[in-house]
Amino acid sequence: MPSTEPSTANLVLYAVKDQIATITLNRPEKLNAFSDEMVRALADALRRFDVDAEAQVAVLRGEGRAFSSGADVRQRQMRTREEFEQHGGPQGWGAHASDLFSRAVNWKPVIAAPHGYAIGMGLGLVLSCDLICAAAGAKFQITETKRGLAGSRYWALMRFRGAASFATEAALTGRFFTAEEGLEQRIFDRVAPQGAHLDEAYKLAREIADNPPLSVRATVRTRRWYMEQAEREAYLQTNPLKLHLTEDFRESARAFVEKRKAGPFKGR
Repeated sequence: MPSTEPSTANLVLYAVKDQIATITLNRPEKLNAFSDEMVRALADALRRFDVDAEAQVAVLRGEGRAFSSGADVRQRQMRTREEFEQHGGPQGWGAHASDLFSRAVNWKPVIAAPHGYAIGMGLGLVLSCDLICAAAGAKFQITETKRGLAGSRYWALMRFRGAASFATEAALTGRFFTAEEGLEQRIFDRVAPQGAHLDEAYKLAREIADNPPLSVRATVRTRRWYMEQAEREAYLQTNPLKLHLTEDFRESARAFVEKRKAGPFKGR
């Protein structure tokens, strides 16, 4: 039976109309789970947008039932210990999601338009965007907490957006929260009815694109500098812990793949 997996070239789609780029996560049969290849494809698309003279602002969306279900656990979290030590974590070489927005040259704004689910790495991607326009009822989760990894980066990004107390709860419990909760806590900028969130995102993009592009980019560059500082500090706190090498992380990843309840956890 032929594979339904899209080619690497089609994992992320790119199109431009009226100065607005649309970047689409295109792995719907896997709920847009991020493999190493998909992270690299997204990096290529963001780089293409950054240097595209025809595009001034981008809308980032997901194809299918969800924005993104996070990391591809079977690939990125089921590696051998040797591979984890070589890569310094679950991500493959050159496929670190936290680097995606720090490679800009022209500093153009990106609007996230999440729907369905945006969890784990998918939530991290949403939080890294400059503005967020979510679909009503969309659900979000810091899955790292339940997988034996640190939720510190997500805590830092949510705190940066102004939701320190809520960020702590979300990171420590690993519970789902809704678009409406995120809007109330000032994590998200807008929430639109299901089916209308993309229209709202494009409306916002149009307002931005009508401004002088260099003044817009100056603000984006400043904002991302402060955002990256928050991320870097969280990374420096947690990276030495090497949680990806712990027994609890391995148990959680195995349980996910085997579709069973994880545990008991041992704290090692």
